[in-house]
Amino acid sequence: MIATPIVMDVPLRTDKNGKIRIGQTRVLLELVIHAFHQGETAEGIVDSYPTLNLGDVYAVLAYYLTHRAEVDTYVQQSDANAERIQQEIEANYSPETLALRARLRALEF
Repeated sequence: MIATPIVMDVPLRTDKNGKIRIGQTRVLLELVIHAFHQGETAEGIVDSYPTLNLGDVYAVLAYYLTHRAEVDTYVQQSDANAERIQQEIEANYSPETLALRARLRALEF
């Protein structure tokens, strides 16, 4: 029998750019949350991101389920920022790059 409650730290850290990463890895919180939303299990997430350990993923998912609104807001902001950066990058493509991308898209099936 456990006499006292066990307190565990959530393995999340904020890097110098303000991104939340899991444990001492470079894996972003939003990647794990997106995978979870797509139906991945904790084990599946560890398979996709082998630098993570299973206990950390379960701890992060438990934190997410307890703090869903805050984490969802963070993920939405992160996704919007990524989209903005992608648009800025694409706006600076040269005509040659745009032509190459169009040819590559035509090959996709």
